[in-house]
Amino acid sequence: MRQTLCLLRRLALLLIASFALTLAPGIATAQQTQMSTGQAPLSTAPTAPQAAPARPAADAAGKDKQQNSLADGYVLGVGDVIEVSVLGREEFKPRVQVQVDGTIQLPYIKSVPAEGKTVLQLREEVRHRLQQGGYYTDPVVSVIVASYTARYVTVLGEVGNPGLVPVDRAYRLSEILARVGGLRPTGSDDVQIRRADGKEFNFDMRDIAGGGPDKDIFVEPGDKIYVAAATTFYIYGQVAQPGSYRIDRGMTLRQALARAGGLTPRGSDKKVKLFRDGKEMGRMNLSDPVKNGDTIVIGERFF
Repeated sequence: MRQTLCLLRRLALLLIASFALTLAPGIATAQQTQMSTGQAPLSTAPTAPQAAPARPAADAAGKDKQQNSLADGYVLGVGDVIEVSVLGREEFKPRVQVQVDGTIQLPYIKSVPAEGKTVLQLREEVRHRLQQGGYYTDPVVSVIVASYTARYVTVLGEVGNPGLVPVDRAYRLSEILARVGGLRPTGSDDVQIRRADGKEFNFDMRDIAGGGPDKDIFVEPGDKIYVAAATTFYIYGQVAQPGSYRIDRGMTLRQALARAGGLTPRGSDKKVKLFRDGKEMGRMNLSDPVKNGDTIVIGERFF
């Protein structure tokens, strides 16, 4: 019995050794293949996460180079006069002007760049410098524009009060026209804007008043706004109120007669003469349009 068990054990050991010798060449071949192809052997160790690609430097630089617009608040410029103060500190209340080099001179911190900054940006800059220099622990800084000089638009033509209009915030065209007193009765409905870069825009006053944002645009510093005189016609003869009148859009001879108060008892709409550019026009229909500079003469009826 013991001999039989020993034989069985030896047989099992021989079978295991034979199986191992059979697998060994395959494992060696696989390792050689991985080495020849440059593949790394499999590993159970965790791999380090790949770092996210760095954002292009141009993106960050682009944000830094964004220009301030009036929508962010008034942008300071050369010639503006500002008052800078620290709450509760009577010794720090200077009134200064933005110099030609774009800076202002303040007590303690000397020269501070101001041109191109909004009021809020300058306030934070002054606060930071005062705190960093050790002059105040936690200063509450106030910056007020006392005189607007650098940013303005020019309004000319047939408006109530033509002149320079400071733009201390983002203004729409309708707001600027309202600030100069609106259009005069002699003004046309055509409003022209000429930008500092030479671009021109034309708008109709009725579109500005009743249109959307695309018809009532924001003005920019340096804009020139011009309202031309309205086109007019002249009428005399047998009408109730002879004189000069503005021409409304699409006005006809019949409407021109109505504007002049209509015919007198002796007037006749069959006796209408129209002079244009110094020449008498032929027979006219009352539905014909009136043009700028036209002279209308109403004659008498026979009986």
